[in-house]
Amino acid sequence: MNFENMLPYAFALIIAFPIIFLLRQFVFTYINLKNKELKLLAVKANGDLKMQAYERMTLFLERIKPSNLVNKFDKDLAIHEFIYLLEKNIKEEFEYNSSQQLYISRNSWENVVASKNNVIQLMRKTYESLSNTASLQDFKTIFLMNYVNGEDFIANTIEDLRKDAILLS
Repeated sequence: MNFENMLPYAFALIIAFPIIFLLRQFVFTYINLKNKELKLLAVKANGDLKMQAYERMTLFLERIKPSNLVNKFDKDLAIHEFIYLLEKNIKEEFEYNSSQQLYISRNSWENVVASKNNVIQLMRKTYESLSNTASLQDFKTIFLMNYVNGEDFIANTIEDLRKDAILLS
């Protein structure tokens, strides 16, 4: 073969190699950028889930505040029926929200559980301290007074949740 016949092929190879190399680099860079973008979107989605978990747990705590609990259910119930329905309602809502523990800190979750248990314990102690002639309205009043005069564990837990959520964002 003649060298002059090979010259156009050699010229095409000299031009093609850098183009192929640059194209290859561009494709790898593009793939890397897309992978980073996917990771950032996953982190953002996870952050959104965590924020929603903090919001749901805050809403749960607001719902179990004694000031909100005393307005639930019929006013004509007996005290023990009222307490039974409140405990059942608190436990059902807690179970509904229990999956949120995956997204909030261990300390925050323990505080939420402690707050729930403290509300139930306060209801029971209030009931045990009443006389047999006490009405449901008496129970509600004493229940609220016991909560107001004691440590505001729900507000403390909500504040801890708020601090954790701020660290998230």
